[in-house]
Amino acid sequence: MDTQHTSAQTRTPEIFPTLQADDAPALIDFLVGTVGFLRTAVYQDGGRVAHAQLDWPEGGAVMLGSYKPESEWCVKPGTFGAYVVTDHVDELYARLSKAGVKIIREIEDQSYGSREFAIADPEGNKWAFGTYRGEPRPSS
Repeated sequence: MDTQHTSAQTRTPEIFPTLQADDAPALIDFLVGTVGFLRTAVYQDGGRVAHAQLDWPEGGAVMLGSYKPESEWCVKPGTFGAYVVTDHVDELYARLSKAGVKIIREIEDQSYGSREFAIADPEGNKWAFGTYRGEPRPSS
C-alpha cells in the first residue's frame, strides 16, 4: 500500500457501477449539473469519453464512457439502473422536479422505512434516490 497517501486521499474498497452513453458529455453534464454528482475525472479519446468517474457527494460513485459496441466491455445505453442513498431526498426531489427532470416514480415513504423517488436520465437510465442504507451485514 502507498503510505504517502493521506486518509483523505485513500478510498475504501467499493463497487463502481458502470454505464455507457450515446452522448456521454451530455449525460455527464446532466448528472453533474442537474442531479448533483461531482465530476471527479473525465478522460477523452478523440472526442469520445474514454472514462469518467462521477462521485456522489454522500458516498459512492459511478463510472461511465461513450458507447462502444465493439468493445469487450459494452453496456447498451439506457439499460442502467442505480439506487443512490441520500439524506436529502426531499430537497433533491424538489430540485429535480423544478428542473423538469422526468420523474418515473413519485416520492413516497416505503414500508421498509425508506423515503424515495426515481427518475430517468436523458439516455433512459433509471436512478432511484432514497434514504434506505441497506440491511446490516450478518455477523460472522
